[in-house]
Amino acid sequence: MKGLDQFQVITTDRLYVKIAEQLRSLIEAEVYNPGDRFPAERALAEKLGVSRPTIREAMIALEISGIIEIRSGSGIYVSDKKSVPTLQLTDKGIGPFDILEMRYALEPEICALAAQRITDEQIQRLNQLIKEMEVEEKQPNSSEKADGEFHMLIAEASQNSAMYQSVKWLWDLRNKSVLSDSFLKVIREEGVHPSIDDHKKIASALAQRNPERALVAMKNHIDNATVNAARHFEK
Repeated sequence: MKGLDQFQVITTDRLYVKIAEQLRSLIEAEVYNPGDRFPAERALAEKLGVSRPTIREAMIALEISGIIEIRSGSGIYVSDKKSVPTLQLTDKGIGPFDILEMRYALEPEICALAAQRITDEQIQRLNQLIKEMEVEEKQPNSSEKADGEFHMLIAEASQNSAMYQSVKWLWDLRNKSVLSDSFLKVIREEGVHPSIDDHKKIASALAQRNPERALVAMKNHIDNATVNAARHFEK
């Protein structure tokens, strides 16, 4: 049919992909050359008019594609240019910082509701999961399975099916995302694991049936997880 060859396929690239493509185009145009240091995260966010989490996720995409490298104690640098033209940046799923932001908005309120409705058996199971997390933390290739079960159990304890499904959806997004999975493997190798102490504080607040403490404990936990993950870019 006339003109059909002029149409382009519609894509659903996420914002971090568009930012990563723009940064890569600057490398290909030799605005940044091999060994050059990228501007700081805050400066990039302000210049591009996006959030710092979006910049982080663009950097994750560039790093796992081999376009940039993060040097300990120094910053983010352009890697060997020979590899750049052959690399394809694609939508690799929802990024870890987007997921953490959504969890921060959602899970503390769910935790507060769970504090009012949780059963003794569920509290016992939470404490058992913390013990399993302590074992997982010592494994070189820990799956963080117990961590996920811990959060899903709290959502279940809220006795709200919509909340439970929302938390399940977020964890499914995390587990199915190439971007999130790749980044989590990197920071685990750097020694970043789910905080056992944070989980104990959450379980304690729930055991006391204290909604206010439960909300704050969950907020602090997700905030700490975000800060620890972001340290990857500040090494």
